[in-house]
Amino acid sequence: MSEKVLVTYATKMGATAGIAAAVGSELRAAGLQVDVRELGAVQAVTPYDVVVLGSAIYQGHWLPEAVRFLRRHERRLRARRVWLFHSGPVGVISHQDQPVPPDVARLARLVAAPPIKTFAGNLQPDAVVHHPDLERLTTDSRDWAEIRAWSHEIAASLPAGAEN
Repeated sequence: MSEKVLVTYATKMGATAGIAAAVGSELRAAGLQVDVRELGAVQAVTPYDVVVLGSAIYQGHWLPEAVRFLRRHERRLRARRVWLFHSGPVGVISHQDQPVPPDVARLARLVAAPPIKTFAGNLQPDAVVHHPDLERLTTDSRDWAEIRAWSHEIAASLPAGAEN
């Protein structure tokens, strides 16, 4: 049987949801059974062998619901393979790794997750009305090739679609 994968996310304006959907699509194409769900729709991680969790990152912090999810499910996540990502940077820093918030770094160590992946964000004009400093940064900075490549790294590390 192939691995059962949960791709879950916390998003503020939808960019992280788009990344999660792309990751899920790539993992499905690799022969994995994948559910993509917003964090609030996930009741348990126990049905899954693998969990990919993403959060928007703003001013150096993950969204509170993503941190709560990690805390609440930490013990069960220890028995699964876990990958974490965050998205959000735009402008000249859009493709630079973002520092991992200390609480998230500690939880990532506890669940033995590989280094957290940073993906560029998507800042749309309607999100920055009357913020002149931000208006110049409006663009979709997400690198879809990079997202696909990271998804392929995850898939390559898992037995996909093979009978055990």
